[in-house]
This record gives sequence, structure tokens and C-alpha cells, in this order.
Amino acid sequence: MRGRQIGFKLTVAAGVTVLVTISVFAYISSRSYSKSLLAEVERHANQLSETVRSSTEYDMLLNQRERIHEGITRMGGQSSIERIRVMNKTGTIIYSSDASEIGQMVDKSGESCYMCHSAGRPLERLEMTERTRVFRLKPDAPRTMGIINPIYNAPSCWTAACHAHPQSQVVLGVLDVTMPLAEVDKDIRSARIEMIVFAVSAIFALSLIIAIFVKRWVDVPVDELLRAAQRIGDGDFNFRIPENRDDELGLLAKTFNNMTQRLSEARLQLFQSDKMASLGRLAAGVAHEINNPLTGVLTYSSFLLKRTKDQPELQEDLKVIVRETIRSREIVKSLLDFARQSVPKKTEADINEVIGRAATVVESQLALNNVKLVQALDPALPKAVVDANQMQQVFINLFVNAGDAIGPKGGTVDVSTSSMSLSPVGTTQIKKAMCPKRHNLIDNEVRIDSKPSIRIKARSNGNEGFIYLNSMYGAGGHHHGIVMDATKEMQLVCPECSVSLLCPGTTCPDCGSAVYTFEIPSRGMVEGCTRKGCDWQRWEAVDTSGQKEYVEARVRDNGCGIASDQLSKIFEPFYSTKGQKGNGLGLAVIWGIIDNHNGTISVESQVGVGTTFIIRIPVRT
Repeated sequence: MRGRQIGFKLTVAAGVTVLVTISVFAYISSRSYSKSLLAEVERHANQLSETVRSSTEYDMLLNQRERIHEGITRMGGQSSIERIRVMNKTGTIIYSSDASEIGQMVDKSGESCYMCHSAGRPLERLEMTERTRVFRLKPDAPRTMGIINPIYNAPSCWTAACHAHPQSQVVLGVLDVTMPLAEVDKDIRSARIEMIVFAVSAIFALSLIIAIFVKRWVDVPVDELLRAAQRIGDGDFNFRIPENRDDELGLLAKTFNNMTQRLSEARLQLFQSDKMASLGRLAAGVAHEINNPLTGVLTYSSFLLKRTKDQPELQEDLKVIVRETIRSREIVKSLLDFARQSVPKKTEADINEVIGRAATVVESQLALNNVKLVQALDPALPKAVVDANQMQQVFINLFVNAGDAIGPKGGTVDVSTSSMSLSPVGTTQIKKAMCPKRHNLIDNEVRIDSKPSIRIKARSNGNEGFIYLNSMYGAGGHHHGIVMDATKEMQLVCPECSVSLLCPGTTCPDCGSAVYTFEIPSRGMVEGCTRKGCDWQRWEAVDTSGQKEYVEARVRDNGCGIASDQLSKIFEPFYSTKGQKGNGLGLAVIWGIIDNHNGTISVESQVGVGTTFIIRIPVRT
């Protein structure tokens, strides 16, 4: 319903506010204009009254009645004056611009006399505002303004020979001037109409402007959020809201998109978890169903091996059958171990020999596709503590994948080995992280570079969210689900028990921001900077151990390459770049094996140029 939309409500609220504000402004302005106009007329009437009194003063001293009457009649005949009259001390009109009023007594309770005689006796002194009155001669007549001007006794009056007055008499009479207000009222009405027109126009214009901006700044983004929520509710996790605003709604859109991305990843991970559970059940069935025929193959091939001692060429082939049958049994077991995350059986082994055995297995298959395997192995390579069978499986899978990437056109697969010493920064993975109350901080749902992250709850400036730290020590690239304001008080706590993870009294040596800390069981504490963009971390137990010796193996092909948007997903179970030709388990198994050896595997690829897989295994665990 339109009436329930937030934009409509805001527009109505703003419109009502504008209506009330402009209406009050128009009312006050109209009243102020009316008062100003009447004050100007009052001042003009007072000046006119003083002019009339001054111009008749001399004639009154000489008692020249004709001249006085002529002057008052002449001035009273002006269009801006309704009438002028002079009353003596008894209230008798002695002079008037209307000759019919001369000699009449005024009504002391009327408009012209009320202010002076309201106390029952004439007042001797009146303020300016008290000498002015606005009245109507008839209910339907225009308004009239009148001003009375007392004629005070002066020495020339009580000493004159013509009509002496007692010195004790203060007021001799009153000069009354009345002026019509028809034109003034007309101007006031015109001003009010103009003010009403202005008010209505302003209200309409401002309401329209407010409606346009509310539509643009509120309705449109809220509708986008609503549409996005509906699309997400329908299962479309690929829908994104345009992030083209830099205000709170823009931040909300960005946060919503991040949430959608996280939901999509969580759903995918849940789906992958279901598939991994199915893989575990499948592996158990495969182990049971395939191990028996493999045992038969191994038994008969071993028996034939004993019977053909005098046939060296046949024995070589039978040895390959025996060895690969044993390896097949190990692969089935490894698949089960991967599903159950079992610990590899590590012994000291020569990686060069492992690569050589893997090359022997796939060399014929690669040759059929015109693919040449070139080995550049370091003869001085130190032995490493690994599970040789699992590592052989790693290289076989990489060689086969390289051959598939090259295809029937033919090409080259290069494998090389070397040894190196590396800093623990960027090469050591944090696999366990705990709060002071021993709650696990590792989050397997949100992954960074395909590795589990470390989740911390953050509160800042009234907002709450999560920070996901990269589990590779010192690698950076943390995900901040909340904007941390360094100028405001912040809190970093355990998501389970809300115990603080801030390190009191410690600041980042690079930027001076607050520092978080958590425990690695039996390996000390890890500290890091809370500011987004600063990747400073400190793990004293690892830093003091110095550099670590690694064996590096590189497998490079000149095949089709992998698109950049697929690189982050190739190690996920059941994700394949081969379409229907692959099951997506090869690289997932490789990842699990390398991870269980505390090693790292990375990939560099360019479409149309080729792909290089880089494996680094620590010489000592």
C-alpha cells in the first residue's frame, strides 16, 4: 500500500511541517504588515491633527470664527479625511467640516469620547495610543480611524480680552480628526491574498521538492533493498544492490551485499559439507567394494611375479602392476582419510624420488597426448618428513591435470624442486585460536584464500558486527564486517562469551591503534592491529624461532590456463574447470594433503599462457 511506504510517510510528515511553518509565518507576517500600516496611518493622522491645531490656534486667539470654520471645512474636504471637528469643554461641537453637526452635543460614551470619559470625568492627559481608535460608524460600513487632540489652556487664553478662561482650567476643548481606512483595508486584503498565494505556492513547491528528494534518496534505495531481500528470499544469492551512494543507505547497500555474499558462501559451504558427508559414505563403500577385487589383483600379480623370475621384461611390468595396485588401495584409503581428516603417516622421504615415481606412472599417459614431462630436480634437495604415498598422489594429480589443460595439441609440463628458508610471516597458518575462556575462534564457514578464518565480534560507535582475520599469520587481507571508528571507544570480544580480546596498554607500532590478542594453545599469544588496512601482527613464539627450511616444488604447464574468477574456487570439493570430464576431487584432495603436512599450495595462471602450482612443504614439522 502506498500509504504504508516510508517515503510517503516522510513526504507527508515533511509536507505537514512545511504547511504549519509557512502558515504560521504567513499569519505573523500578515499581522505585522497590518499593524505597521495602521501605525503609519495613525502617525499621519496625528501629524494632521497637530497641523490643524497649529493652523487654527492664531484665529482662535483672535476669535475669528469664520476663518476657523473655513479652514476646517477646506481641510476636511480632502479625500483622505472623513471629518474634522472641534468640541468645547462641555462637549458641544463648535466647529466641524460637516456644518450640520455644529451646535450638537457629542455622546460622551461614544467612540470619540469614551477614552477621555471612561473614568466618569474627563482625563487631562492621554498617551498617543489612547487618543487613537478604530471603529465602524455602522456594522456594514468601512473601518474609520479617529484621533483626538486635547486643546490645553495657555496663558494667551486666560489673559485674552476676548474670551478669558480661568487659569485653573486645563483642557479648553478637543480637536477630533477621523480618517477612512477603506484604502488601508484594501491594501491589507491584497497583502493577505498575496501572502496566501505565496504560502500555497511555497507549500506546493517545497512539498514537491521534498517528494522528489525523498523519492530519490529514500524510496529508490529502500525499494532496491526490498527487491533485493525478496530476490534473496527466493534463493537468488547473486543479486547485488548498486553501491553508488556514499551515505548511510550506501553503506547499508554495501553491508547488504556483503551479507548476501556471506550467505551465498555459507550456503555453498553447507552444500559442500553435505557433499563431503556423502563423500565420506561413498569412500567407505568404495573401500569395502574395491579393496576386495584389488586384493585379488595384488595376489595374482604377486604370484605371477614369482613365477616369472627368468623373464625380466615381464617382471618389470608386473612390478608396476603390483606397485600401482598397492597405491590404488592407498588412494581409496586416502580418500577416506581426507573425508575424515586423518593424520598422514609421515616419515623422512626424498621428494625427488616421490616425483620420479609419480612421473613413471603418468609418463605413458602424457606421451599419448604429445605432452612431454621435463624434470629439473635439485640433487641437493634435503629430505622432508612427509607421507610419501600421499605426496606421490599429489604430484600424479597435478601431472594429469596439467596434461588435461594442454589437451591433444601437445605441450610441456615442467616440474622443478628447490630448497629455501622462509620467514614464518605469511607462511605459517593459525589452525587453533582461543579466547581467554578457551572458546574456539576458528570459523570454518567464512574462508579467506580458501582457509578457515578467525572470527571476532566487534562493537564500535553503536554498531556491532564481525571481523574475520586471515588465518595465515601476517598475510593480511582481513574481512571487516563493521566500520571501526578509531576516535570512538571500541570493543573486540569473543563471539561465544563476550570476554574482551583487546590488549590493554598496547598499541600498534605502525599506526598507534588498539591491539587485539588471542591464544594459540601451547604456542603463545598472537597480537594484531584493529585498524582496517593495517596488517601488523606479532606472534612471539613463531617470530623468535627464526626462518624455517622448506622444500618447494613447482609444476608448470603451457595449457589453456584458469580464469581469475575461478582461482579462488579450484580447491573446493566437487568444483571442476573441466566440465563433465572432472569430478572436482583432485585438487581438493591435494589441498587436504598439503594442509595436513603444514605446507602451502598456491597457483599462478594466465588464460592462454599456462598454469603454475607452487607447493611448499616444511622439511621438519
